[in-house]
Amino acid sequence: MSTLHTDEDKGGFTVAEEYSATQDALARCRRYRKDHGLYGVVDAALGRIVLEVGAVGAVVMPSALGERVRGLLITRGMQCGPIIAHPRSGRWTFLTGPVDNSYLDTVLFAELFRVCASVALPGSDVVLPSPADERSGYRTWMQPPDGDFRPEFAQIVAATRTNAKSATLTQQPGSA
Repeated sequence: MSTLHTDEDKGGFTVAEEYSATQDALARCRRYRKDHGLYGVVDAALGRIVLEVGAVGAVVMPSALGERVRGLLITRGMQCGPIIAHPRSGRWTFLTGPVDNSYLDTVLFAELFRVCASVALPGSDVVLPSPADERSGYRTWMQPPDGDFRPEFAQIVAATRTNAKSATLTQQPGSA
């Protein structure tokens, strides 16, 4: 007779597996705080590490656009900062310094919307990669944090706009 209990509401995970995943997430969260100034919290119910947008900003975009933005920054001799990859949805999240008020600009919103990119609004949450996410391939670091460096929000927005404009110009008439 097994002493491990499963909880059907938890997807069949054993209590020990759930406890271990939470402990791994807590350890990772402490490292994010200490080494990278990313002051997230662990959502114990899901084992996710959640960071509220505020002191840290975020720009989310399709991975193909993210690759071009990253390439442009590197070409210009700039650091990219931390980038989270979401392989299943094909999206990247660039972590930045604090968001300024430009997110209120409707022209910026429209430009980003056309290329399926967006700015995470202050008060919203960004989920940082946890050990469980990385093992499953659900959420990983495309570019891991380097100390507490994050590029300015305006730098990432400018590089995204530049790439969005060039992508729009290269589209053929009648293509989606």
